[in-house]
Amino acid sequence: MILGIGSDLANIERIQGTLDRFGDRFKTRVFTEIEQRKAENRKDVAGTYAKRWAAKEACSKALGTGLAMGISWKDMAVTNLRTGQPVMQVTGWAKDRLDAMTPAGHCAIIHVTLTDDHPWAQAFVVIEATPIVDTSAGSA
Repeated sequence: MILGIGSDLANIERIQGTLDRFGDRFKTRVFTEIEQRKAENRKDVAGTYAKRWAAKEACSKALGTGLAMGISWKDMAVTNLRTGQPVMQVTGWAKDRLDAMTPAGHCAIIHVTLTDDHPWAQAFVVIEATPIVDTSAGSA
């Protein structure tokens, strides 16, 4: 079952302006060390940050809170699988919120997709609850 859906559109040039103006102060307030390393090693640094900014906004919307209810920017982090697929990880208040909205007997999966086409970066987040399958009962 779908627990939440969120989307966000970020302007890459606006993020570039914020990076130019606030630099490390902005980066360390909003992005985890892993996210910063990923962005700084990419050709399109601002675009990479913009996609992750959009993902955090989209995730907060999917959690049903926005960023006004105590979620820290760093409570939501985008990493990538070896295949390049983005993965959203939540900690702190965001994890607490996710746990509270997940029905008993289910586990939550956060799906995230990112895209950009200068000057726009976009993210969609879908939070899905899937039943936990009990594999401890063996067959006779």
